[in-house]
Amino acid sequence: MNTTIPNNPLEEMIATLNLSDANGAKTREDIFTGPSQWMPHGRVFGGQVLAQSLVAATRTVEDRFVHSLHGYFLRPGDINLPITFSVDRLRDGRSFSTRRVQAYQKGEPIFSMIASFQVTDPGLEHQDAFPAGIPDPETLPSAAELIGENPHPVAQYWAKARPFDMRHVGSPIYFSVKGEQVPHQAVWLKALGTMPDDLTLHTAALAYASDYSILESIYRAHGIAWSHPGLKSASLDHAMWFHRQAKVDDWMLYVQESPSAQGGRGLAMGKIFSRDGQLLATVAQEGMVRVPEMAD
Repeated sequence: MNTTIPNNPLEEMIATLNLSDANGAKTREDIFTGPSQWMPHGRVFGGQVLAQSLVAATRTVEDRFVHSLHGYFLRPGDINLPITFSVDRLRDGRSFSTRRVQAYQKGEPIFSMIASFQVTDPGLEHQDAFPAGIPDPETLPSAAELIGENPHPVAQYWAKARPFDMRHVGSPIYFSVKGEQVPHQAVWLKALGTMPDDLTLHTAALAYASDYSILESIYRAHGIAWSHPGLKSASLDHAMWFHRQAKVDDWMLYVQESPSAQGGRGLAMGKIFSRDGQLLATVAQEGMVRVPEMAD
């Protein structure tokens, strides 16, 4: 496990997704193990365990591709410990296969997911349109350019440790919320380098990146930046539908909105488009959002 900012975040992510088969260990379930990545707050990044769980499930399926997953974050993960994944082969039908994955540390589940896989099948096709008026990613500053050498470890994580180049359309909300307070935003993203030509890796990496900024639409609506004093947030669950195959080393647009926030929770929805306008995936996540002044 890395204990500092990695020199090559993309290589580290790929290595993290390369799960071991636990030396052939098996109960009635398939068993895999994987490392944890460094994070400045000491907790496992939700996108990491989500992507690893998807890799584990995919390892037990042949000639079928994931079309949806639904997961719950049960406990904070410890970056100092590896993670064990158990895969239960719930069903293999003529067209669909279903897998349940549990991720464990210290013998306790930290994440639980069900994923469904499908044989490639022709059918009806339509999709939402790519939004109008979006500037090209090359015209927007990267997080590294915006944050620079800010010494705070979280700022340095945003700037240097993520395996994706992320560029907000409009002002990001790292330290302040500029402009209109609205419950929606868009972010360009792509891997920092070339990924292996492996569909499983690209799909898992897409799931990994889908957890980065989706809750920001909730914060933006209320003028709350990531650096807001006392802000506490955590992903509660994560659902994802995969519509078309993605290449995460090409630019993708992540369009996000929050339809509701209440009771210390907020719901966020996202659509991920390829640069040429294909709708690649749809995402939904509910998060815990606690702001000190709202508790008074």
